[in-house]
Amino acid sequence: MRPIWKGALSFGLVYVPVKLYAATEQKDIKFNYLHLKCKSPIKYTRFCTYCQSEVAMEDIAKGYEYEKSKYVIINEEDFQQLSAKEGGRNIDILDFVNLAEIDPVYYEKAYYLAPGEGGAKVYELFRRAISETGKVAVARVMMRSRDALAAIRVSGSILMMSTMHYPDEIRPAGALPELNYTVNLHDNEIKMAVNLINSLSAEFRPEQYNDTYRQSLMDLIQAKIAGETVEAPAKPETGKVVDLMEALQASIEMAKADREKQGKAIKEAKPARAGKRKTS
Repeated sequence: MRPIWKGALSFGLVYVPVKLYAATEQKDIKFNYLHLKCKSPIKYTRFCTYCQSEVAMEDIAKGYEYEKSKYVIINEEDFQQLSAKEGGRNIDILDFVNLAEIDPVYYEKAYYLAPGEGGAKVYELFRRAISETGKVAVARVMMRSRDALAAIRVSGSILMMSTMHYPDEIRPAGALPELNYTVNLHDNEIKMAVNLINSLSAEFRPEQYNDTYRQSLMDLIQAKIAGETVEAPAKPETGKVVDLMEALQASIEMAKADREKQGKAIKEAKPARAGKRKTS
């Protein structure tokens, strides 16, 4: 991997040289848009509606529309001056908070923070300190001409940084009219729902979750390449359950049966621990 950003983590009067690496990548299957008539790729051009001509990238500026059809131009020098004013290549820590206090809706994109040249000792010092306190650092960082809020935490032997949305970027859930409901729940319904959750509870193992849609899409693509006829899979029939208690009970029994089946499969998959012992 190649670092996408280099700078320093500002920790009081201590500066930790760091390199930033993207921690995630999209695995979506990419498609090209084609002209259906001739199957040729569609080309998108930068076209000026006033000059009626194509425009080169170096002749394009960023403009903010402050009134209808009126723009103010912001150039790269303006962005650079703002970046220098806001701290430049520094990740400035603002506060240390508990991880549980941050609602996941704030998280945007995850990055790895690795020590920069000559910064291994101070990097490890910061990692150890934040690990022992169990806190998360809330910081500000300039990335791609944008002032971003970020959360820095320990993940194993490395520091991770997640860019975050600012509060005014989070839409209020109270604006949803569907939430203005009134219902009556029976105690038994709540107990059975809790029992169902407990029956389905397990240790989080991310390796067991796969993108089944992406695999099915790739199978479809390979089948079309091979000239095979592709039929849509039949949807499984599900019985309609009207009574909520009946649905909860049936779900609990189904969950128990699945757990027993999984446990049996794990036992059968385990090789004989001792194997066939050699006899002398």
